[in-house]
Amino acid sequence: MTTPLFETLCVIGPGLIGSSVLRRLRERPGLVNRLVVADRDPAVLDRVRALDLGDEITADLAKAVADADCVMLCVPVGAIAPVAEAIMPHFKAGAILTDVGSTRRSVVDALTPHLRDDIAYIPAHPMAGTEHSGPDAGFASLFEDRWCLLTPDPHAPQTDIDRLAAFWREMGARIRIMDVDHHDTICAMVSHLPHLIAFTICGTADTLAEDMRAEVLDFAASGFRDFTRIAASDPTMWRDIFLNNSDALLSVLDRFSQDAAAMAKAIREGDEKTIVDTISRGRRIRRSLLENRQA
Repeated sequence: MTTPLFETLCVIGPGLIGSSVLRRLRERPGLVNRLVVADRDPAVLDRVRALDLGDEITADLAKAVADADCVMLCVPVGAIAPVAEAIMPHFKAGAILTDVGSTRRSVVDALTPHLRDDIAYIPAHPMAGTEHSGPDAGFASLFEDRWCLLTPDPHAPQTDIDRLAAFWREMGARIRIMDVDHHDTICAMVSHLPHLIAFTICGTADTLAEDMRAEVLDFAASGFRDFTRIAASDPTMWRDIFLNNSDALLSVLDRFSQDAAAMAKAIREGDEKTIVDTISRGRRIRRSLLENRQA
């Protein structure tokens, strides 16, 4: 690129997502001229220094954002609004505030009263991740061919929306812009509900009688192992997601509970057609994911 998308980018919270952004930028010099990394945990900052992920690394959030053209909050969703409110007075005029949270409505409602007219708020949710966390968990190709969902504030200038979309395309992502409530419903189905189910299944296995529990772990097949991978995700992050997207999550959970009950009824009554139809729908969805390069 001949000109950088941002002169200075500030990443607050260099965990899996934040450190992956930083690694990608280190591999692609010229997208951003200066990287500022901030966190309140000294151990996290020590790892960022050791990994050489930033040009300036600090625990002072006000100092970190002062000269930034774009500030990216990569903190748990429950912390986005409080952190944004605290740093908002220190932004320079014309800067972009973005975050990578996977819930939108609760964050937008909490943050909107504190936004400044001269700051563009453009949340961006990269739908990529692993069960690991922290600065060492990131990798530069994390966002390759994944979706990044932008839910811009209605007052955000189109030029700033286009610039942030271009940034995420450079991260390797595919872009979709949508309404905040539509975003929360989609994510409740494709991400939040599967995690809730995975945590619950592993919890059920953990409450079995001790002798059977040991055998479950000894003989775990690939299906159960897939659930345990998801269930290894960060508890604080997922607590915040469940609580901040409770309405949409509970809605899809009710629908799932009805469908699970219907499947149980089919098994109990030997209803082969319903069983086969349900399995076939699952196969079709898997094929669709493969065709859409999301599997």
